[in-house]
Amino acid sequence: MAKLKIDGIEVEVPDHYTLLQAAEEVGAVIPRFCFHERLSVAGNCRMCLVEVKGGPPKPQASCAMGVRDLRPGPNGELPEVFTKTPMVKKAREGVMEFLLINHPLDCPICDQGGECDLQDQAMAFGVDSSRFHENKRAVEDKYIGPLVKTIMTRCIHCTRCVRFTTEVAGISELGATGRGEDMEITTYLERAMTSELQGNVIDLCPVGALTSKPYAFQARPWELGKTQSIDVMDAVGSAIRVDTRGREVMRILPIVNEAVNEEWISDKTRFVWDGLRTQRLDRPYVRKGGRLQPASWTEAFQAIAAAVKNTSPEKIGAIAGDLASVEEMYALKKLMQSLGSTNIDCRQDGTALDPALGRASYIFNPTIEGIEQADALLIIGANPRIEAAVLNARIRKRWRMGAFPISVIGEGGEMRYDHTHLGTGTETLAELAEGRGTFLSVLRNAQRPMVIVGQGALARADGRAVLGRAAKVAHAIGAVTAEWNGFAVLHTAASRVGGLDLGFVPGEGGKDVAGMMGAMDVLFLLGADELDMNRIGSAFTVYIGTHGDAGAHRADVILPGAAYTEKSATYVNTEGRVQMTNRAGFAPGDAREDWAILRALSDVLGHKLPFDSLQQLRAMLYAEHPHFAALDSIEPGIAGHVLGLADLGGTLDPAPFLSPIKDFYLTNPIARASAIMAECSALARGELKQAAE
Repeated sequence: MAKLKIDGIEVEVPDHYTLLQAAEEVGAVIPRFCFHERLSVAGNCRMCLVEVKGGPPKPQASCAMGVRDLRPGPNGELPEVFTKTPMVKKAREGVMEFLLINHPLDCPICDQGGECDLQDQAMAFGVDSSRFHENKRAVEDKYIGPLVKTIMTRCIHCTRCVRFTTEVAGISELGATGRGEDMEITTYLERAMTSELQGNVIDLCPVGALTSKPYAFQARPWELGKTQSIDVMDAVGSAIRVDTRGREVMRILPIVNEAVNEEWISDKTRFVWDGLRTQRLDRPYVRKGGRLQPASWTEAFQAIAAAVKNTSPEKIGAIAGDLASVEEMYALKKLMQSLGSTNIDCRQDGTALDPALGRASYIFNPTIEGIEQADALLIIGANPRIEAAVLNARIRKRWRMGAFPISVIGEGGEMRYDHTHLGTGTETLAELAEGRGTFLSVLRNAQRPMVIVGQGALARADGRAVLGRAAKVAHAIGAVTAEWNGFAVLHTAASRVGGLDLGFVPGEGGKDVAGMMGAMDVLFLLGADELDMNRIGSAFTVYIGTHGDAGAHRADVILPGAAYTEKSATYVNTEGRVQMTNRAGFAPGDAREDWAILRALSDVLGHKLPFDSLQQLRAMLYAEHPHFAALDSIEPGIAGHVLGLADLGGTLDPAPFLSPIKDFYLTNPIARASAIMAECSALARGELKQAAE
């Protein structure tokens, strides 16, 4: 620890702190453009100047000078730093004057207007006039893809975007060319950026040089309603802010959550908002004469009641999709129980995970934040870069700290960090489970080794056997102890952990998803679109969902539901953290919240569910499953359950592990309805020209 005085206030801070961080400890306001807490120090902008007593007779950049660089006074007095002296004020005004020499001053037409660091700091620390009357320089705008709009004349060369792509995203797609007046930030060849995290440079840019291309000229920040919520595009559960105007979602931004996403979100999370408007189901439909016809809620419910009446309970099934919330799955489970059916399943991809094996068998036990504590990693059947891009950034963060060997069994490929590819499938996994393999000694020598098992390894016919072998490896390398549980299951579906916690799996004598295909007379699809609809057979299919996707095309009755931005709903992320969305807008037309649809349907079916409001539903839910009431907390799994998995037998299929996600941008109905995501997908597949026309 180090002691110093800042503006006369004595403070003790860790000796690795910079002067800027130390000043923040006492509440001193120091402006900055280039400094960012999660990026390396660049010291470019010089806006954070302070005066150091006894130092050089000029202001110092507080972001680049550490407290350990200070020297005490001649009689041992504490080092002193001043942030408000006339020298500092004049220096900051001069820096701001230089920054604005070439700035176009086009605030009225800039999308950053109203939330621009340059505007704010020019008001607070700048002067009201300029002494420069020469011509301003102009820089040609760069094409860097369909997501980020560039107006590079505004750029102040803070290099935040360059440092982010290199350090956090892990791919050097942006850089600087030229020197002095000729310096420009560019992709050099004007190719589209390829990172799944590239949209974060929009938030990082302190001026309007990098803004959101899809959002350009759509709205001003003061027009928007702002709602804190949770992302459901993957199973990470990133904290987001949904900005709405009227009934429409205008944009989605990240919120800082150190335990989950820090302050990053993936491009799919950020830009999927246009998919919330298009291809929406806004009224019930009933299939008549082979065609879906608009109908009233009463007609739709009567058609379902007639179909249910004409069959037996064992011929009724229900499948929950990847975006279903806990409340609606709970309501559907209660409805199926009242009908006498045990044919329910939330694992539409057929994954081998089962709540009967214990909660530790299907959650990310070390937690996302815990990745930073691990010292070796084995990835089995997963590619976190496309399955959980934000989580992958955390793995890269740990890798950059050093001493973190990573090995992969599966497809491998570009993962944004160095890794050893051990093999493609079960043969390599079996070797490790039997105590053989070159990487085994590395894992055994680690203090906190970690094993990530993905759905590419579990959503197979031999998934249960693979789960057992993976647990056996975790046990053999000491990844599961009383102090550390390094066995981590990486999910791809936002609803999966919540469904498993609820027990939304076949009951005694019930059929799973594969068993229901072609064997049901009535099948309820709760937003389940990732199925082979041809295998459903002749079952009377009821689709409860938001978009005209695969499930709606196959349905005999469509009941329009609410998207994740249109309801207050509970989700559980891959690490078992209970989270809740908040309603940012209302569903279109006659669409209703899914739990309310199921409650109204139950009345028509003659099996009225025992709740009339969301509060009553949650009261019942919390009574049966108390951990759902503890928002933003994780009920830890029992380590013994992971060790018990090692006893699972079964024959391994020699086929290689393949990631379940083939296209990062088109993984669910909302994304597939998004024109922005469609353009990104086409670009990733090489179907669009890289450079702007």
